[in-house]
Amino acid sequence: MVERTGRPGYLQIADDLRKQISDGRLVAGQALPSTAQLREEYEVSAGVVKAAISVLRTEGAVIGQQGKGVFVRDRSDTPASGQTAPAAREDDVTAEQLTEVLAAIRDLGERVARIEKTVFPEPPRAGRPGK
Repeated sequence: MVERTGRPGYLQIADDLRKQISDGRLVAGQALPSTAQLREEYEVSAGVVKAAISVLRTEGAVIGQQGKGVFVRDRSDTPASGQTAPAAREDDVTAEQLTEVLAAIRDLGERVARIEKTVFPEPPRAGRPGK
């Protein structure tokens, strides 16, 4: 479950999945649980789960295969922790910030849509369209 700590939920989920990968509960080649399973486990929307997975993809921790799922990436072909080039670290920070901005925009869009629906309810439809 995502906690109300002030840290965005998708980052909390990414942290938890990252920890599961680092401590071996999720191993290279293993599929992550489905979006539906993660939604249920963390009690969040699909958008929050997708943002968390996007963070992990950006970091290179997981890789998606169209129509098959998202899998833990084999880290043996990537530099060891602490050996990342400075430019790569800056790219990681920029990518994480971009992911946060995109999630915030998505969240704001959903909030605006709910407000618009409340303020501007749809009028009842006439029996015959176009008349």
